[in-house]
Amino acid sequence: MSEAMVTVFFLTLSGGLQDAYTYYYRGGVYANAQTGNIIMLTHNLMNQNWRNALRYFLPVLAFGAGIFISEKIREIYKEHQWIHWRQIVVMIEIILLFLVGFMPVSFQIEANSLVSFVCAMQVEAFRKVKGSAFASTMCIGNLRSATEMLYRFFHTKDVSFLEKSMRYYGVITIFAMGAAVGSFLTPYLKEKTIWVSCTLLMVVFCIMFIQACEEKVCEDQK
Repeated sequence: MSEAMVTVFFLTLSGGLQDAYTYYYRGGVYANAQTGNIIMLTHNLMNQNWRNALRYFLPVLAFGAGIFISEKIREIYKEHQWIHWRQIVVMIEIILLFLVGFMPVSFQIEANSLVSFVCAMQVEAFRKVKGSAFASTMCIGNLRSATEMLYRFFHTKDVSFLEKSMRYYGVITIFAMGAAVGSFLTPYLKEKTIWVSCTLLMVVFCIMFIQACEEKVCEDQK
């Protein structure tokens, strides 16, 4: 179920919302795309603007930590019987994003760092859609893969390449929808906008749990 389109839909919608939330409400920092943060980090370092440099450095550091922790969770719980390690990742995401919703604007650095940490855990834990590599929290890799598959379709006339291409473009569209939702809701819900992402991730958690139960029933019947 971690590779199913229904799971990818809610993950990617949440990813787009998170990025819009941190950019529009948390001081122009990208929680997901660390390339922009690294550019702004080096720019502020060159101008000796240490405070602003820290504002971009900590989310980058948190992103790296999120990758590390996600892999550690996979190592410890990958053989667990009653819960999937990815569900643990999702639950940690929900808890941390829920806490972010309580942080006022005076805690921008802390909020952005937590969201970046969450995004890293998600992008590391959920890396495939129907067997193909993808990212639920950024678009550049998906756009590259979508266009590559489209070229291969025109070159070979193999419909499977077209299906993959449309799947990738669909994921990009879902991300854009999430960003649009985040942009629309932020002026009204302010810091609590991120709780919408918590709701989407809770759906993901439940989807995976229901599927695990169904598989267990099938095994018992055999």
